[in-house]
Amino acid sequence: MGLSGLGDLVLTATSPNSRNYRFGREVGKGRTLDELLAPGQPLAEGVATAPALVIRARKEQIELPVAETVASVLDGSLPPAATILRLMTRPLRTE
Repeated sequence: MGLSGLGDLVLTATSPNSRNYRFGREVGKGRTLDELLAPGQPLAEGVATAPALVIRARKEQIELPVAETVASVLDGSLPPAATILRLMTRPLRTE
């Protein structure tokens, strides 16, 4: 928590030096998970974290639309091109 946590989040979400960021860009370009998870490829922690987070959130009845969308892309049930529409067409509400 705090500024260091915010800095880590910003770096992970915006920097080409971040393994998770690079992984996401490559998925968006059409590379497969098998290619990106092959031996010798850098570890992207979000690949395992997103699905685990969604499972935990559902048990706690917490809605996590971004994590759910990432997990859906990773499991192949949502094409990367459909993510923006899925997230941006959610009903507006107070959060």
